[in-house]
Amino acid sequence: MLFLPPNWTFILQEEIEKPYFQDLKRFITEEYNHYLCFPPPAQIFAALDQCTYDNTKVVIIGQDPYHGLGQAHGLSFSVPDTVPFPPSLQNIFKELESDLGIPYPQSGCLQHWADQGVLLLNSILTVRAHQAGSHQRKGWEKFTDAVIQKLANEKHNLVFLLWGSYAQKKGQWIDRSRHLVLESGHPSPLSANRGLWFGNSHFSQTNAFLQKHYNQEIKW
Repeated sequence: MLFLPPNWTFILQEEIEKPYFQDLKRFITEEYNHYLCFPPPAQIFAALDQCTYDNTKVVIIGQDPYHGLGQAHGLSFSVPDTVPFPPSLQNIFKELESDLGIPYPQSGCLQHWADQGVLLLNSILTVRAHQAGSHQRKGWEKFTDAVIQKLANEKHNLVFLLWGSYAQKKGQWIDRSRHLVLESGHPSPLSANRGLWFGNSHFSQTNAFLQKHYNQEIKW
């Protein structure tokens, strides 16, 4: 069930051969065989599938997938077309509107970000329906740490967006002299309503950095 996209398989070959990843594969297979889990099996690695290693310029770290029916499709914070926007995504779009003047979108699907080199990576890539965090500490965190480490150690001039304490802890060792690391509160209402999210200007700062180093921007 857990088959990485070819473009990442070569990069992470050592990692996926480790015993913990083999244990993770067995666990996920059992979970999907006996329970309703998200995202659908073909979308577990959607973040890696839709944003190749070579194309990655921005990394947004989420926690675990949405656990409601039809919400998760393998991209952190994103939902498929026609699915109502979760509160965190609503606040992301409000900040985009404030920061860059981008009109509030009609779709919550962020695939167009991924297509431009934004890796929308959750720390945990699967979840049992209606049970947030149910696949924690099964190996996903170690695997996604390896993804981040590969990018941070082998590439230059990436932008890492660390929203909330969980993402900040996961990215605390990233070399700030090698990459742009932007931190703020999480876009969830709990954090945003305390003044820790709105006004962070992460989208305009990201584009200014990408313009300087790549002569291009993300069309958010």
